[in-house]
Amino acid sequence: MEIHDALLTDLYQLTMAQGYLDSGKAGTQACFHMSFRSYPFKGGYAIASGMAHLADLIDGFSFTPEDVDYLASLPAPGGGRLFSASFLDYLGGFRLSVDVDAVAEGTAVFPNEPIVRVMGPIMECQLLETALLNCVSFETLIATKAARVCQAAQAPVAEFGLRRAQGPGGGIWASRAAVVGGCASTSNVMAGRLFGIPVSGTHAHSWVMSFSDELEAFRAYAREFPTNCVLLVDTYDVERGIDNAITVGLEMKARGQRLAGIRIDSGDLAWLAKMARRKLDAAGLEDCGIVLSNDLDEHTIQSIRDEGAQVASWGVGTKLACAYDQPTLGGVYKLSASRASADAPWEDRLKISETAAKLTVPGVLNVRRCYYPDGRIAGDMVFDVNAPVNDEGVIVDPFDSLRRKKLGGMRFETLLEPLARNGASVLDASGRDALAARERTQAQLETLDESQKRMLNPHTYPVGLERGLYERRHALVARMRGIA
Repeated sequence: MEIHDALLTDLYQLTMAQGYLDSGKAGTQACFHMSFRSYPFKGGYAIASGMAHLADLIDGFSFTPEDVDYLASLPAPGGGRLFSASFLDYLGGFRLSVDVDAVAEGTAVFPNEPIVRVMGPIMECQLLETALLNCVSFETLIATKAARVCQAAQAPVAEFGLRRAQGPGGGIWASRAAVVGGCASTSNVMAGRLFGIPVSGTHAHSWVMSFSDELEAFRAYAREFPTNCVLLVDTYDVERGIDNAITVGLEMKARGQRLAGIRIDSGDLAWLAKMARRKLDAAGLEDCGIVLSNDLDEHTIQSIRDEGAQVASWGVGTKLACAYDQPTLGGVYKLSASRASADAPWEDRLKISETAAKLTVPGVLNVRRCYYPDGRIAGDMVFDVNAPVNDEGVIVDPFDSLRRKKLGGMRFETLLEPLARNGASVLDASGRDALAARERTQAQLETLDESQKRMLNPHTYPVGLERGLYERRHALVARMRGIA
């Protein structure tokens, strides 16, 4: 069954779209922003991902005849058909014309700041909402988890959560996002082919069990893969498995080959890894690495390392690919400005809530990031690209007040960059490359203070509103509540 992205949506997006069309509002220009409200995994940062997926989604966004036929078949709850013939005809020729700006994949991002901005006809912006939130929220969550795991590991991490992932789509995109977040490789061969990311793997317990004894299985595997032989030693008894691996390693050494490593997938991993290291070193196999796996996450890995285990690499599956301890990022997509036509001025749009965290920010927004002279990031400021202005009508630099305070040597960067123009993606090859995004992640993490990267009670990063925008929102809330 072929699945088309245009139907990867909630039904109410389509009912609203018909309403916009029939009420004459389909051409109303709108500005929406995606953000998230709280730090994932109780950490101090998130790593943006999913932008390459979003670019592909935009390029392929259309309704096929089969899609339209399906929508035509949907009944209205009160009788008749849910969608009108004129709306279905419109969808048959539908093409996106939106402009999309987003942070680059691998960028460190924080709550309550826009990471994607969508501008264009309100109906088009609305139709993109569900799929955009789905891919960017999920992949940002997985990339963040991967960054935390790799930070704890301090050694190469292989992602192999496909068999436990939430379906084929979740598994494929989780593998890519894990590499964006820092993983060295994935076991997912399909993801390797689709995204050009490294693949890796050893053998399963079934390989050992298929032979008459463990030593025979190890010898056969070493003959088959003499340049990348990693032996899984816990099928029966770990200590005996290590001894059998040492036997094979010494045989390989005599042939001018090298046993690359042993993998332990059960038991007290820290204790077993230290025992294995002692045995391998005593046998003269100091260059044989130890690979650990088995329901690992950043906290378990940190604990194993704190106990002094020397680990060459890690295999992390379920708790990475499934974001085991936090099922969703909680991304939101909110209307912040609209105008009747492309020539009209933008008008603020604001959602007020009894919950303070759900109060939105009006305007056409971007984020300005400030760096200390030593390269660490100092704070982010959300500002309206069309305001504030001075008496002469000139846009004021939002950081002008900081400069006046003589914070000399600071560097400033605007985060949202073009992702699509007039309904077509404009990302170049580097903007779609998972390995380039992984390099950006590593560079971005270097800009964070250590207090923001620690696992327990990290410092929060300052994200604020430009003063004029803050005052404008405050006044707008007061007016909408009838207290101004």
